[in-house]
Amino acid sequence: MASTFVNWLKSPAAREYFFSTHFWGPVANWGLPLAALADLRKDEEVISGTMTTALMTYSMVFMRFAWRVQPRNYLLFACHATNATAQSIQEARFVKYWYGGGREEKLGTSGKIADAAEEAKGKVTQAVEEVKNATQK
Repeated sequence: MASTFVNWLKSPAAREYFFSTHFWGPVANWGLPLAALADLRKDEEVISGTMTTALMTYSMVFMRFAWRVQPRNYLLFACHATNATAQSIQEARFVKYWYGGGREEKLGTSGKIADAAEEAKGKVTQAVEEVKNATQK
């Protein structure tokens, strides 16, 4: 198998491939998934939900293109599959942080908010009872 690959590398078809946009386009495009993978370590506070959704959608559209174009561009497909996966993970982190209680958990305020709400509810109930008693007198 290795000798077959080496023979192909020496052929004009390999030179034609390596000097075409079928090779250099995806190679240049790998910057997007590499940046997305690096961003997986960043704080959820800086994730843009709109941009993440746009990049995820863009990569899914171009995955289809890479699969449908003839000849199939597996390098471009792999690039966009990696980016779509990384952006999906980022989107899940964004949703969990902003809408799933992750921010409160990180700030340690989820219990404090519930306690404050319960305390406020008790004070409001007490104030209503006082007004009720004052109007009955």
